[in-house]
Amino acid sequence: MTDLLSILYPWTKAFHIIAVIAWMAGIFYLPRLFVHHVEQANNAEMRETFRMMEEKLLTVIMRPAMVATWVFGLCLALTPGIVDWGLVWPWSKAGGVLLMTAFHGWLSRCYRGFASGENEVTGRQYRIMNEAPTLLMVVIVISVVVKF
Repeated sequence: MTDLLSILYPWTKAFHIIAVIAWMAGIFYLPRLFVHHVEQANNAEMRETFRMMEEKLLTVIMRPAMVATWVFGLCLALTPGIVDWGLVWPWSKAGGVLLMTAFHGWLSRCYRGFASGENEVTGRQYRIMNEAPTLLMVVIVISVVVKF
């Protein structure tokens, strides 16, 4: 199995990067949709349009991209010679990815709140929370590139 992972390493890395880009695009865009959804609370037609857009973004793009990110990332981590677990960087990256996954979960809960008509988060709070994935991305990228 480890020989196969080594042979497939460039492909695995490419698909991991593609999945991360797709996931991050959704992670950055969905809170912005939520801001506009909150601000159009009095317009039933716009609320339904935003709900549909949010659902498609979450289920068609973000969820599959997150799963692919995890699958290809774990394959990379299991490829012999790629990760030195004695260093700090794989642990800081893993922590960042776990927090990014938790943020994705929070966004999913927020979507369900909108879908059920029970959203309690303000547009300002969504704007502030939209900065969290940027900070996590910085930690993850620096961890992988600098490898401290």
